[in-house]
Amino acid sequence: MNLHAYPLPLAEDEVLEKSPIPLQIEFRNVTKTYGQLAAVKDLSLTVRRGEFLTILGPSGSGKTTTLMLLAGFISPSAGDILIAGKSVATVPSYRRDQGIVFQSYALFPHLTVRKNLEFPLEMRGVPAAKRAPRVDSILERVHLREFGDRLPAQLSGGQQQRVALARALIADPPILLLDEPLGSLDRNLREQMQAEIKTLHKEFDITTICVTHDQDEALTLSDRIIVMRAGEIEQTDAPEALYDRPATRFVANFLGEANIFDSPDFKVESEVAQPTGSLAMIRPERIRVAAPAASQRIDAGHRQFVTGIVDNMIYAGPVRKYRVRVGSSVIIVREHVAAAQQIFRPGEEVRLDWLRSDVRFVAA
Repeated sequence: MNLHAYPLPLAEDEVLEKSPIPLQIEFRNVTKTYGQLAAVKDLSLTVRRGEFLTILGPSGSGKTTTLMLLAGFISPSAGDILIAGKSVATVPSYRRDQGIVFQSYALFPHLTVRKNLEFPLEMRGVPAAKRAPRVDSILERVHLREFGDRLPAQLSGGQQQRVALARALIADPPILLLDEPLGSLDRNLREQMQAEIKTLHKEFDITTICVTHDQDEALTLSDRIIVMRAGEIEQTDAPEALYDRPATRFVANFLGEANIFDSPDFKVESEVAQPTGSLAMIRPERIRVAAPAASQRIDAGHRQFVTGIVDNMIYAGPVRKYRVRVGSSVIIVREHVAAAQQIFRPGEEVRLDWLRSDVRFVAA
C-alpha cells in the first residue's frame, strides 16, 4: 500500500495552501522575549525543501524556542516566519501542516497503536474506509504490523518512538519537527532509531527540523547543522565541514573534543598563517602517540613532534584516550584500539605528532 495514494484534505487555510514552488522555511529577524530575557535574538535562517536540518546547542541556547516558534506553539515578539513563501507568524499550531515528535512521544495512553495512528487522519476528515489501509501500510513500514491492537504502555521505548514517528508521518505533512526525539532511549536504541529516522527522511522526502543537544546525533542525521548559543546562531554548515573547520572556540568544544592552545610552551606549526587574535586547534583523533624512540613515518617532514608525560589513560572499548602533559599544556589524544598496539601508562614519556595541515584556527 502506498502511503501517498490518498491525498488528504488540508486543515490549514489559504495562508498555508500547497505551493508549486519548492517548500522553504524562512525566519526573518525573529526575536522572542520573555520580559527582559531574549530567548531568540534577531534570528534569520532558511531551510531548503527536503533538507534535514539539526539545531544543536546547550540548555538555554534558544534551540527549543526556535522549534516551538516554527511549530506555532509560541509567537515571535518581532520578525516573521514564512513557509512556502507565506507568513505563518500568526497562524496557530493546529492550522499548520506539520508532523511533530516530542521527546515524551505524547501518545494517547488510552488508545491502541492503531487508534493513535488513525487520530490525525480522522482530524483531517479522511473516511474510515481509507484510514485503515493507510494505518496498515505505515505500521508495516515501521515494523509494528503485529502491534496495532496494543496500548502504548505495552510497548518498549523504541516501539513507542516508532509509533510517534508513524503518527507524525501518516498524514504526509511537508514538514517534520523532532524535539529531542531520542533523548529517552539507551545508546543502542538511539543508534538504531537514528538509522531509521534517516531512512524515513529520505523515503518521505520531507523537510525535517531536529532539535538536540547530542552531538553524535546531529552529525549522524543532518544535511546541515546550526549551532546556537545564547539565542543566536554561532555557526552553520554541513556536519563534516562544521566538525573539521569550527569557526569559534565554542563550536570546537561543543561539537566533539578539541585541543585548543591558549599559550603553549611550544610554537604550533601550520601550513597557513595564523589569523590575528585566533587560537590554534587540533582534534584528538588527528594526533598520534608513540614511544620517544619509535621510528618515524615517511610523511615526517609534514608533521610536528612534541614530547610529554602521560597523565592518564582511559580505555573505552573501541578507543583509548590519553591525557598527555606537554609543558604547561594538556593534550588529549584519542586512538582506535588495535591488536599489538603499544599501551602507555601514567608517568611514561611519549612522543606526540600530527600533520601541520590538520591544525585549524578558531576565534576565541
